Amino acid sequence: MAGALTLVGSNSRDTSGHACTGSGGYSDIAEGASVTVYDAAGKARAIGSLQHSDRMSTGACSFAITVPDVPDGEQIYQVEVTHRGKVSVTADAAKAGLVSLQLGN
Repeated sequence: MAGALTLVGSNSRDTSGHACTGSGGYSDIAEGASVTVYDAAGKARAIGSLQHSDRMSTGACSFAITVPDVPDGEQIYQVEVTHRGKVSVTADAAKAGLVSLQLGN
């Protein structure tokens, strides 16, 4: 599974010219943060992480989501970044690398 997480607003900061990390209540959002994929019944099926990040022209930060070895057979998956709550995504979006999540204000 692949996609992106966008951290918007004043909740992101640039730490090294390119890498971003969350601040304040979003300090758990950084490269390497866990991403868990669940099946429709809520059973954890695969674990990955947030990968490289980039500061966008809007001031937001975009993190690549990479979760290897997500098993086939579901029509809907649930994706959770750290402890932020599950978001449902279609299997088609997951397979196509089109998972798109957003946090912040």
